[in-house]
Amino acid sequence: MQTKTTIYTVTEVNSLVKEVLEGGLPGRLTVKGEISGWKQHHSGHAYFSLKDEGSVVPCAMWKPRVARVKFRPENGLAVLATGSVSVYVPQGRYSLVVEEMTPAGVGALQLAYEQMVKKLEAEGLFADGHKKAIPAFPARIGILTSESGAAVHDIADSVHNRWPCTRLYLYPVSVQGEGAAGQIAAAIRDINRRNARLKLDVLIVGRGGGALEDLWAFNEEVLARAIFDSAIPIISAVGHEVDVTVADFVADARASTPTKAGVVAVPDMREVLADLVNQERRLAGRVQGRVELCGQHLETVLASAAFRNPLLAVRNRQQHVDELADGLDGAVKAMLSGGRAALQAYYEQVSRIEPHRLLRQMTVALGELTSRGRAAMTATMNGKRMALTAQANHLAGLNPKSVLQRGYSITVNKKTGRVVKGVDDVEVGDGMVTELAREGIVESEVTGKRQTK
Repeated sequence: MQTKTTIYTVTEVNSLVKEVLEGGLPGRLTVKGEISGWKQHHSGHAYFSLKDEGSVVPCAMWKPRVARVKFRPENGLAVLATGSVSVYVPQGRYSLVVEEMTPAGVGALQLAYEQMVKKLEAEGLFADGHKKAIPAFPARIGILTSESGAAVHDIADSVHNRWPCTRLYLYPVSVQGEGAAGQIAAAIRDINRRNARLKLDVLIVGRGGGALEDLWAFNEEVLARAIFDSAIPIISAVGHEVDVTVADFVADARASTPTKAGVVAVPDMREVLADLVNQERRLAGRVQGRVELCGQHLETVLASAAFRNPLLAVRNRQQHVDELADGLDGAVKAMLSGGRAALQAYYEQVSRIEPHRLLRQMTVALGELTSRGRAAMTATMNGKRMALTAQANHLAGLNPKSVLQRGYSITVNKKTGRVVKGVDDVEVGDGMVTELAREGIVESEVTGKRQTK
């Protein structure tokens, strides 16, 4: 008797494997391994492998679970992954579907903190060159913290105890829990946008102490970048003395506790008043010394000869002016006398030359030269005119058309364009043009030709 063979489809085989694996294994497994091939798809899902020295397990982690991971998964990082084994039937491939992931050997938040510090420091967000100076005497300070916490009272008390004239403005925000970092960051950006009207000099961002989980909002990247981008100087006042957050590194100044925020934000009124008193004393001493020095100088001036006989200097100057006037008067007289003598000498020289007689001689000579020139010009023109007339008569005699006036004519062969001089210059049937006197023209045709002896 033959047994019937059961035939399975590929899908059925993969489905059976899925049932066996998922039914035979624990519902939740925690696997320790090193991340390899980490890739986060644009959908938000992550695909990677966990490996040890001897094997590799493919893993998948869906978007909602990835969002809950506080640290940044990266290749080579040892982790504890908790999830369940599942088979992807279309490809017959099994994987560990991870629901939770924590670092192996160190807390997830501590690792995430160290990763964030390393990343932002490499980008330069902690550099001193980007930090803004805190105003020496701020008049308006904004406080971003929880309105129900003790931090707001600690900050207000420390500020008012040191500098009572400062006005404080509270901007209530969540300082703990999911979404707190984004809320604080949004408040910082909103205050910056409206600060032309608000006119705040400083912002204090902080809260009281707590565990690392409680302070985590101040370690998130969104808040760090909002603090870095703020045009208003920001003081970070988070936790206790030993608590250090990413916000502390990025902020323009850090107060180790909310109470000490006032020490960083405002001066101590008592110290300022004491300094003003010292300044007043030093200024009064300097003014007194200057007055005494000026008094001594005045006494010296009053004891001088100029003050004993003030008109002496004026009279000395008057005498000097008189001496200069006398010298100037003598110099002018001498200059005028010398000028008169030179003018007289020039006059005598001109008189000896007799310019009027010389002018008459030159006038007569010029008249003679003019007459001679005109006569020479007339003779030259008459000679040229006669020569021109002779040349014109000669050219007229050479003009071939002049003979026409004596009854002759000129005949041209129309075909050749040449003057007809003999019977050989034309043929029977040729047309001829005969030019007569007084611009007359006769056209004819050759009907016959003969040679006469």
